[in-house]
Amino acid sequence: MISRRVLVALPIFLFIYILQEAFVVQMRFPAGGFSIILIFTLMLAALSTPEIGALTGFGAGLLMDLSQTAPGPMGQWTLVMIAVCYAIAFLGYGDDNLRANPFSLVFLVAGGVVASQFLFLLLGLLLGQAIGSIQQVLLIFAGTAFWSAIITPLILPVVSGIHSEIYGTKNRI
Repeated sequence: MISRRVLVALPIFLFIYILQEAFVVQMRFPAGGFSIILIFTLMLAALSTPEIGALTGFGAGLLMDLSQTAPGPMGQWTLVMIAVCYAIAFLGYGDDNLRANPFSLVFLVAGGVVASQFLFLLLGLLLGQAIGSIQQVLLIFAGTAFWSAIITPLILPVVSGIHSEIYGTKNRI
């Protein structure tokens, strides 16, 4: 059963990764922009169990580490995505009201995007990477939260359908 899920999910994640690298990275948005693979992964994690969320974060983190725009060393995004996707899945797993409400899912994913960037920043500081000023970092956090809150409701029905196709569950979204 797990091999069927992996075989169905792998081409979807590769498509999202190619979409991210070919199109989304090329667009210039004010105050940071968004990451479609980060939003997609956090939405899948919010709809899944904590174990599936961590596995999803591992796969997406590996793809994000392969990105040419990733500033950190190999494995930094993987660690961040495992932790954040597990936490998002854990928060959403026990509460069906949270998983069934699109409004709360948007806030959960937008908060998860900011949390993942903050964790990436902290790990980058521990690894000796240079960061910008506090004002610039806060502007990027606010911008990515804004753009994530705009993009998330647009792709939520698609991600919900993909989740039900991969994991064989029906969501009430």
